[in-house]
Amino acid sequence: MRDCECVRDCMCSCAGEENWVDSRTVYIGHKVPPPGTEAYIPQRYPDNRIVSSKYTFWNFIPKNLFEQFRRIANFYFLIIFLVQLIIDTPTSPITSGLPLFFVITVTAIKQGYEDWLRHKADNAINQCPVHVVQHGKVVRKQSRKLQVGDVVLVKEDETFPCDLILLSTSRDDGTCFVTTASLDGESSHKTYYAVQDTKAFNTEEEVDTIQATIECEQPQPDLYKRSSTFSDVPLGSENLLLRGATLKNTEYIYAVAIYTGMETKMALNYQSKSQKRSAVEKSMNAYLIVYLCILISKALINTVFKYVWQADPNRDEPWYNQKTETERQRHILIRAFTDFLAFMVLFNYIIPVSMYVTVEMQKFLGSYFISWDDEMFDEELGEGALVNTSDLNEELGQVEYVFTDKTGTLTENNMEFIECCVDGHVYVPHAICNGQIMSGASSIDMIDSSPSAEGKEHEELFFRALCLCHTVQVKEEETVDGIKRGIHQGKATSFYISSSPDEVALVEGMKRLGFTYLRLKDNHMEILNREDEIERFELLEVLNFDSVRRRMSVIVRSNSGELYLFCKGADSSIFPRVISGKVDQVRARVEHNAVEGLRTLCVAYKRLSREEYEQVCHLLSSAKLALQDRDKKLAEAYDVIERDFILLGATAVEDRLQDKAADTIESLHKAGMKVWVLTGDKMETAAATCYASKLFRRNTQILELTTKRTEEQSLHDVLFDLSRTVLRQHGSMTRDTFSGLSSDFQDYGLIIDGATLSAVMKPAQEGSGTGGNYKEIFLEICRNCSAVLCCRMAPLQKAQIVKLIKASKEHPITLAIGDGANDVSMILEAHVGIGIMGKEGRQAARNSDYAIPKFKHLKKMLLVHGHYYYIRISELVQYFFYKNVCFIFPQFLYQFFCGFSQQPLYDTAYLTLYNISFTSLPILLYSLIEQHINMDILKRDPSLYRDIAKNSLLQWPIFVYWTFLGVFDAVVFFFGAFFLFDNTTFTSNGQMFGNWTFGTLVFTVLVFTVTLKLALDTHYWTWINHFVIWGSLLFYVIFSLLWGGIIWPFLNYQRMYYVFMQMLASGPAWLSIILLIMVSLLPDVVKKVLCRALWPTTTERIQVCLLMLVQYVLCPQSFDWLMY
Repeated sequence: MRDCECVRDCMCSCAGEENWVDSRTVYIGHKVPPPGTEAYIPQRYPDNRIVSSKYTFWNFIPKNLFEQFRRIANFYFLIIFLVQLIIDTPTSPITSGLPLFFVITVTAIKQGYEDWLRHKADNAINQCPVHVVQHGKVVRKQSRKLQVGDVVLVKEDETFPCDLILLSTSRDDGTCFVTTASLDGESSHKTYYAVQDTKAFNTEEEVDTIQATIECEQPQPDLYKRSSTFSDVPLGSENLLLRGATLKNTEYIYAVAIYTGMETKMALNYQSKSQKRSAVEKSMNAYLIVYLCILISKALINTVFKYVWQADPNRDEPWYNQKTETERQRHILIRAFTDFLAFMVLFNYIIPVSMYVTVEMQKFLGSYFISWDDEMFDEELGEGALVNTSDLNEELGQVEYVFTDKTGTLTENNMEFIECCVDGHVYVPHAICNGQIMSGASSIDMIDSSPSAEGKEHEELFFRALCLCHTVQVKEEETVDGIKRGIHQGKATSFYISSSPDEVALVEGMKRLGFTYLRLKDNHMEILNREDEIERFELLEVLNFDSVRRRMSVIVRSNSGELYLFCKGADSSIFPRVISGKVDQVRARVEHNAVEGLRTLCVAYKRLSREEYEQVCHLLSSAKLALQDRDKKLAEAYDVIERDFILLGATAVEDRLQDKAADTIESLHKAGMKVWVLTGDKMETAAATCYASKLFRRNTQILELTTKRTEEQSLHDVLFDLSRTVLRQHGSMTRDTFSGLSSDFQDYGLIIDGATLSAVMKPAQEGSGTGGNYKEIFLEICRNCSAVLCCRMAPLQKAQIVKLIKASKEHPITLAIGDGANDVSMILEAHVGIGIMGKEGRQAARNSDYAIPKFKHLKKMLLVHGHYYYIRISELVQYFFYKNVCFIFPQFLYQFFCGFSQQPLYDTAYLTLYNISFTSLPILLYSLIEQHINMDILKRDPSLYRDIAKNSLLQWPIFVYWTFLGVFDAVVFFFGAFFLFDNTTFTSNGQMFGNWTFGTLVFTVLVFTVTLKLALDTHYWTWINHFVIWGSLLFYVIFSLLWGGIIWPFLNYQRMYYVFMQMLASGPAWLSIILLIMVSLLPDVVKKVLCRALWPTTTERIQVCLLMLVQYVLCPQSFDWLMY
């Protein structure tokens, strides 16, 4: 083994000039150079602790309070509370302080609990035991104590605790198998290789003797970019094991830690958890500012008019305000400012503090309807939907863009061999699904199963090619991933594992067709043919698959000494390289299968002479030994070797979609949502899934923005070509203008890969004229596409895509859904994040806002629950502002009749209980159970979702209507009562009505009107509605009778004694109450009737149809169709 290398001179100079260097040197086992060695600089690295929590024990209170008081409403109520404490105001500080304290406390408890769960999850990971080699022995320590340079022992089925360089494995060839489901969403097995110089070190004692350095780049989030050297020997991505991946089918490995904790690639791809706010909450804040301006205007007007009133020497401060002489002698500016604050407090109730309490309760209680939904319960998992945060319920009804992962989200990642085509002859075996023969598969169905002699040779070559051209490994055990599989007649059988589930399906398909791949032993591949004879082929070279070539090849030597090059790959990469074979027949079958959404591969071969083989070996060895541009030279060598093929045939494999995934995507499209697929998978694989899921349709024209195309043209030219293509037909209009389903417009689908996206997102260089426009051009193309597929995406790139759409000029509401840790970043970035409880762990479900068992449940969550939540909370918000305008505007008018003395119109008990007791329960219940239309109709007609799109129920015109309706009703209450009793101020016993009786009369009309207004808006009546609505009115009457019928000893005033009974004893009072309620409700009723008759929405039309149906069912003889 080589001695420890010194740090490079360039690193030394960099370290001397500044703290940051562009690479790091890792000493394996912490074996640093001897003291005094030149250029040795100790480097400090973080430990292996993972932190996903937001708060600590020490910063929770100040940080949480700071975040909560960033809300305009909370800050405003804090100021009002402080004003009530400092100066003498008409109302008690408790009326503002108590609701504010309740809101802050409830919110803090909820957010604290959620963060405690994150702390708990972090501790479970950080305290997980790992095995480390120290002084020739294996010791056990907690994961958080792992350090860069530690040599780690990882056993089968264990997860890698940090980013590691593989030193040696239990396998003689120095390979190990890994699943990276939590990183890139692929649950298949990938092969990784030990460093060539250390793969023979297989014990703790041997590993402990290694003295070497690894020089690697500083941490960066790109999962697909890895650069390092082992004592000047270049290392590639096949040597690097990433945190979160799992060791499979390998007994143990030894590896050295190079990135730990928050510097691992997976941690760098995590998005920080931020507070999400819904569009409704933003509307509430905007309305709050408007009402705050109205409040200030009211206080200012009253203050000015007060001093205009008191300018007359005969008018002074009313005696009942009990101002002291000192207060009267203060400077006029101080008195004016104090009076302004007092008016602010008096009219403060126009800002509904109780609305925020009610909204919090509505969100919290309403979230249980998702958890309780039996239709979203999965029998297989034994779990239903989960709500991790209830703050975004209504946002589910506003989604415009859906970003979904592919593997494990849209698909089950379960490949099924469907058919193969050899020289035009189609072979259709019965279903084989990842090694499991389905029931009833007792024979093989072949169409035209007796080809010619030449066809027979091609048939066997085709089957041999698929048995040899792959990277499949054979596992001779009874279990795979801890699950017993394929037990046949009590005996364990062999199973296939591979980095690609497609390869497993193909090899299993060949097994059903009579050719069984047995094993790779001593560099020889063994096949069992139809005659039960074992054929041996020496594996000479493997030309691995890559996303640019889109094919792979093997060179083998048969027992007879013949040399073959077998190649399989995408049709676009095989057909141009074919010189003979039945190309037209095979191409027709490939196109037919592609339209059906199947994943297709073409298979070809050629025989090599000894001279040709020697040339191939020379080309490959020269490219592999190149120190610079190694990948480029390998690609050039592959291009020369993989030519002049004879076409054999093609295969078709299906990546089974999740149940009802295609139906769900179609429903989302009809609802007006755009669906994007963001995946780490290959382009061909992802595109086939998009066709199968109906994301891409038969008439969809596919536009490619990929590395392959940008190598042929500049990115600038490609973008402008695509832009001209999509805008040629649509002109300046985007697809948002249309339904997305119209046959009059060409459907476009865009495919982009991660490398090209990085180029598009790159900031403009100084002096470049067009670089900065790439994002806008890209967005313009996307807006005109019905669907977008982003493949080979790193986790952070998924989040960047979501962020790009969020920040576009339309500011659409986005939703991200995925099932793996690689989806966490986009889930956190989107307005709404949904995790699927899939096979790839629970990271996505734990970090999401909502978790569902299957993708199909997204349909009901958005189209039904989201629709209901938005309708309910929109009514709640508008209704609260409306009823508070009705409540406070009479108080404003009353000041003009009491000398602007800040005298309240209503009693303190009424002021306090109006929003808490008298009017709170009906709207809370409405916001929990209202169903303006049946949920079955919402599921059957997704277009109804469009009626509430773009926050339509909280637009400014609707807000203005509710506000003016409140002002109108307030004017009716006040002046109606004022003029009706102008000449009728005596009761039957001769007593005169006073100001408290007048205020009580106005308040009674107010309570009945706003409650009956809600009753008119209710479509879904149950016994609970009746109980709460009529019970609230009854409670008000009973409370008023008790409050005014008893002399309460704890009160220092008895101004309300007998007031309510006195008012009810008056006949005109009863008449006035009924008349004023009817006049107040009339404009809203007229407006509803006119709008339904002249400009009905789709929802209102359906409501009318349902009403007709009910009436016809109840009384068919007397039903009059002409009425409708």
